[in-house]
Amino acid sequence: MRIPFILLLVSGLLLSCKPIANQTDQEAAEQILNIAFGSCNKHDLENRLWDDILNLKPDLWIWGGDNIYADTDDMSVMRRMYQAQDSVPGYRKLLLNVPILGTWDDHDYGLNDGGVEFTAKAKSQQVFLDFLKVPENDVRRTRQGIYKAHDYKLDGGSVKILVLDTRYFRSPLIKDTLTNKRYIPDLSGEATVLGDEQWNWLEEQLKTSRADFNLIVSSIQFLSNEHGFECWGNFPAEVSKMEAMIAASGARGVIILSGDRHISEFSSKNIPGLPYPLLDFTSSGLTHAYTKFKGEPNRFRQGEVVATESFGWVSINLKTKEVILQMRGDQGTLLGELQQNY
Repeated sequence: MRIPFILLLVSGLLLSCKPIANQTDQEAAEQILNIAFGSCNKHDLENRLWDDILNLKPDLWIWGGDNIYADTDDMSVMRRMYQAQDSVPGYRKLLLNVPILGTWDDHDYGLNDGGVEFTAKAKSQQVFLDFLKVPENDVRRTRQGIYKAHDYKLDGGSVKILVLDTRYFRSPLIKDTLTNKRYIPDLSGEATVLGDEQWNWLEEQLKTSRADFNLIVSSIQFLSNEHGFECWGNFPAEVSKMEAMIAASGARGVIILSGDRHISEFSSKNIPGLPYPLLDFTSSGLTHAYTKFKGEPNRFRQGEVVATESFGWVSINLKTKEVILQMRGDQGTLLGELQQNY
């Protein structure tokens, strides 16, 4: 069964909240989980979106990767950059008021476009976990990779957030030597994005999930695969594996959140056996964007690309089973919106 979605593209508008009949504001709030997320952030550029994020009063913040731009195997340098980000006034206020979780991408991992070959990854993992204020008894302190499941329960239902690590185990990329694209797909069927252990973990999380919604945080785009930069599409067998796993698991309301690209966009794909469209919401970047963007193919794109600084907003209504995805910019300006009923 195909469930229709509604796409709204707006500029310079803010949504007004409609009152819910016979329901207090507190009761309504207990049925809605509001999540802000974003990626591609440089501590030494103007961090002007944090106040806008705080004004919306999110229930949590998700880092989508490239949280700093370190590109180093010197952990003292990396640590100083994280400390500098912690000292940014707007982010410091967010840190004190909003729960924070997230993943890394290549620049905070330590190697541009890096994967399994990065020799300092174990040390980098600990520095990253320090940045997220992860306690010493957390499983990520002793396990390879920063993947983690987070569960949120409200009166109206529950949401599971599955944070992936698309760096620690990822096979090397194949450079494109024939065209102007950066990489070409690995057709061997032997390469991996997540590695065996993380794949097994993800399958178990999806199969056993009783959550009304399951958000998968991937630092790189999952659906958009024609641009030639980093994406899951560089590993076609892994894409097929993920799609089949999601469909077979029976997990409800699976949505992918991604970053990396310095643009923001919505992508949607109908997956065989999945009774709703799979959405990939890319939000990037927080402090800098691909302002000279002139277009690129994405057959799954819904609406227009946003090529200015922005953050993502995900509002999940556990009573109505409606999700509102929004791209927002400076002063909270609404740049794009997609609504999906489940």
